Amino acid sequence: MKVIETGIEGLVIIEPDIHGDSRGYFVETYNKERYYNAGIKADFVQDNMSYSTVKNTFRGLHYQRAPYSQAKLVSCSKGKVVDVAVDIRKGSPTYGQYAFCELSRENGRQFFVPKGFAHGFLTLSDEVEFRYKCDELYNKESEGNIAYNDKTINIDWSKFMEGTPILSEKDKNAPSLEDCNANFIYKENC
Repeated sequence: MKVIETGIEGLVIIEPDIHGDSRGYFVETYNKERYYNAGIKADFVQDNMSYSTVKNTFRGLHYQRAPYSQAKLVSCSKGKVVDVAVDIRKGSPTYGQYAFCELSRENGRQFFVPKGFAHGFLTLSDEVEFRYKCDELYNKESEGNIAYNDKTINIDWSKFMEGTPILSEKDKNAPSLEDCNANFIYKENC
């Protein structure tokens, strides 16, 4: 397993070892002890999967406010996406900064998104299965979102997005980073 730093504290890309032969492949997608030793100390309590039928579908930028905030270990088991996480911890030296990670069944990568980040992904193919391991249960009252095209964050979608993405009604009406109701405060070395 290889851990790749993104330049934003806590936000890392995982490249699991993939063992393949003429029959197919085997990959260990999670091992609590190995991930803990790699710095991922989340105690996952819920697994989710989303399915998107059409390329250029965007889901996000989503988060859950504290005390129900979620750390996520995300992956793509079918198709291909570009995943993005944005630091929304007030007082963080990387507040408003983001990192991309391309996830697909072929590359087997995972993206660990800590608490205090907004998260989203854009489908780069039709027929996408996207998986999330979360360390907190879903809480509807604490969910929030930020516009994918927020001017302050200024995510460069130019090499991925084809025109206007397909969005849910909730994401079409998402507020800006400045107007969102996130309540994350940066704590050094947490």
